[in-house]
Amino acid sequence: MKKYFVLMVVLTISSSVMAQKFSIKGLVTDTLSSPLPSSTVMLLNSKDSSLVNFSVSDLKGFFEIKNVNKGEYLLKITFVGYANYTKRVVTPVDINESVIEMGRIKMAPQSKQLDEVIVKGEKNPVTVKKDTIEFNAGSFKTKTNATVEDLLKVMPGMEVETDGTVKAQGEQVQRVTVDGREFFGRDPKLATRNLPADAVEKVQVFDRKSDNAQFTGIDDGQREKTINLELKEEKRNGAFGNLMGGIGTDDRFQASASVNRFAKGKQISFLGMGNNINEQGFSIGDFMNFSGGAQSMGGGGGTRTITINAGGGGGNSGPSLNTGGRQSGIMTNYAGGVNFNKDINKDTKLTSSYFYNHLDRDLSTDLSRTNFFPNESLNNVLLQKSKQLSTNNNHRGTLMIDHNIDSANTIRATVNASYTETEQNTISQGETRKLDDNSLLNENLRKTFNNQSTFGLNSSLLYRHRFAKKGRSMSTNLSMGLSSTDSDGTLNTSNKIYNQTPGEQLVEQTNTQTTDNQSWGATVSYTEPLGGRKYLEANYNFQTNRNDLNREVYDVDSGTPLFNSQLSNKYISNYIYNRPGLNFKMNREKYSVTAGASYQMTSLKGDLISRDVKIDRTFSNLLPTVHFNYDFSSFKHLRMDYETSMQEPTIQQLQPVVDNSDPLNIYVGNPSLVPAYVHRIQLNYIAFNPAKFINFFGFINTSYMKNAIVNSQTTDPVTFARITVPVNVSSSKNLSANLNGGFPIKKLKSRFNIGPTASISESITVLNAQDNAVNNKTLGGTVRYNFTYKEFIILDLSANLSHQETKYEFSTPDQQYFNQTYRSELNLNFLKNYAFNTSYEYFIYSSTTTDFRQTIPFLNLSVSRFMLKNKAGELKIGVNNLLDQSNSVSQNAGDNYIQQQTTNNLGRYYMLSFTYALNKHLNPMGERRQGGGGMRMMIRN
Repeated sequence: MKKYFVLMVVLTISSSVMAQKFSIKGLVTDTLSSPLPSSTVMLLNSKDSSLVNFSVSDLKGFFEIKNVNKGEYLLKITFVGYANYTKRVVTPVDINESVIEMGRIKMAPQSKQLDEVIVKGEKNPVTVKKDTIEFNAGSFKTKTNATVEDLLKVMPGMEVETDGTVKAQGEQVQRVTVDGREFFGRDPKLATRNLPADAVEKVQVFDRKSDNAQFTGIDDGQREKTINLELKEEKRNGAFGNLMGGIGTDDRFQASASVNRFAKGKQISFLGMGNNINEQGFSIGDFMNFSGGAQSMGGGGGTRTITINAGGGGGNSGPSLNTGGRQSGIMTNYAGGVNFNKDINKDTKLTSSYFYNHLDRDLSTDLSRTNFFPNESLNNVLLQKSKQLSTNNNHRGTLMIDHNIDSANTIRATVNASYTETEQNTISQGETRKLDDNSLLNENLRKTFNNQSTFGLNSSLLYRHRFAKKGRSMSTNLSMGLSSTDSDGTLNTSNKIYNQTPGEQLVEQTNTQTTDNQSWGATVSYTEPLGGRKYLEANYNFQTNRNDLNREVYDVDSGTPLFNSQLSNKYISNYIYNRPGLNFKMNREKYSVTAGASYQMTSLKGDLISRDVKIDRTFSNLLPTVHFNYDFSSFKHLRMDYETSMQEPTIQQLQPVVDNSDPLNIYVGNPSLVPAYVHRIQLNYIAFNPAKFINFFGFINTSYMKNAIVNSQTTDPVTFARITVPVNVSSSKNLSANLNGGFPIKKLKSRFNIGPTASISESITVLNAQDNAVNNKTLGGTVRYNFTYKEFIILDLSANLSHQETKYEFSTPDQQYFNQTYRSELNLNFLKNYAFNTSYEYFIYSSTTTDFRQTIPFLNLSVSRFMLKNKAGELKIGVNNLLDQSNSVSQNAGDNYIQQQTTNNLGRYYMLSFTYALNKHLNPMGERRQGGGGMRMMIRN
């Protein structure tokens, strides 16, 4: 019995020794014992120098690496400007010792080039640096000759829609820079769809603050979701890009060229493209709908932006739309441009670009829309077919100069210009039927033509000065915006009404419209240090926006035009904003707080010349703001923002102009609108585990809007024609959450990402002069799986789900729909020089409200043969849309409707193409791709 007892004790002690975990602690300083915060501390396997774990020193220089197994290791510490520190570490034998104290580690300044040892390890796929999430591009495998867009699709928290729109953590990306510099202005797709993925070292995602906030360090609430592409070192000093051409069945073709030459202090890029297969390397919306606007104020405690459009619809205040599917219509486009950035000298930087595009679009649409009302006898279904042919030509250019006058003074001048010509021809046929008995209420046949040209110019001049006293600064920004739009059009429509007294209305009209917009603004900011890392900032903003509109409508009777005074309008408006503000900021070791407020005074003066009516209104509001950042550690961060703002009515919403382009759906502006007052809270939590490669992002946004602007709809009970007018209602509320978690399963060479989303909104819709509460709930999210086996197999699987439910105060049944998208892609490399690619998408659209269900499968296949030196050439034959699904579907819901829309799309076609990778020919280093997240570490002896 004693033998068994002794044996059990021995086994217990042995197992506890084997299972014992250790911690390694230390303090990193320079030779003068000053701490070196954010030093990188790595624990390497002593046998093969592979990475076991790592940490980062805190603000006081302390570090700790936990959960270290028994064994022998190399401890390596690096800090920029200092020689690397390396020491052998052996875990103690004594089981009572669980902490290995390294003591004070003094880093010596780097004085000479030392011998280096290459250490192979796995680079962390995701890291966090304050407010920036950084992805290691090499950790996310893509197919050969992939673009940056393909790379973003496989990164956690990223979504790329079929039209190329990129979302990061649920927010649309508004800017993409390359090595911190603008790339063809502000169009993200010109970078994501034209730059090769293998040129990118890191993808950095962050909320870009305004130029003034970056200078003063005082958060003013202005942010843009931004992606910065950090290029590989060899790409920064060489040329890279792609040339591609292809020809296919049914006269399909494609061609593109992307040539980039980067050198120290100089970037030049050329883009050219043309195809008729619905592939755009740019944002269509930027050119199809140009609206001159004024950038002014609106947010609490700092400068924000209000865009006052000179034209456009009245907007939709209902639940957010949820669309899916593929690019709509059949498009032919040609485009090209040059981007040139240069450091003229050490104090002056030039950023410039020019881009031109031509776009033809053939769009056919089938629409089924069910409308609900408190009076159920008005419930109806609109069925409409339309065909639209449009042509667009756009020129745009950007120029920005940054100049450091001296160490205390800087200046930035920016100019953006755009000229757009658009021609649009539309014919539509529709009918409205009662929902209960399917009886025909009205029919509409409409033909419209519109020709429009728009010129826009925006410029700004930013001056910044730092005083001799540390922390004291001043900045001034002057802005100017001009836009001019000329348009003319025709309307021919036939409206048939079926009721007790059936009748037909024929309308033939011509119209002309000119819209001129001018905006001028100035912002002054002064920051004073108060000591103890506390600061006070005072700011003042001024903005004026003048809008002149002259619309003339003529009825054509027997070929003779007759002036229509009811539909014509001449209008002048002038918005003037004044806003002083004060902010206080305090920085501490783990957190920072900014709190402030501003007082905005707005005046609107308008002259309805054609109606001899004057408008003179003033609004004023106090706009508080709070920003809070807390760093739990180098790998866990929390950010909270509370902001207030005023949402001004647009010029089009204020103008009492009748838009009768669809006589059964008339829009009229409302000069009695008041600005909405918005409270918004954003909560962001970011964390990652560098040892286990686990990441988690959490984003929660909520808003409360007082005096919300919504569209009031009045439906005629006889003709069922609808009149829409923007009005103010008491309030609207919204809450949304976006989570994302990612983790690897190394044994399976796989990685999972799960991203649930949810949103709740409460709003008011006005139907036939009656207020009705509307509640909307949306649940969904994405699930992704990636399997990568060396260079041979890359498998990506994903699912995107969205279920929306809308409840009304009146007795109409709840609206429900469910959109599902399933995707899979397989890249298989075989026989050294061959590759097989297949992608499959399966869309499911269903609605219990309308008993609607439609499924659309898309299948693409291709085989590639690589050739030439370093596989610089790729010959590919493929088939797109093998199952010949020539339409796409979108399903969405609004204030009192649910609708399904089907549009035409490209059918099946075969394509033979050849791609030549310039970077592999001009830049041999470009062939040395880092596979599987590998990295080079250097240990200097």
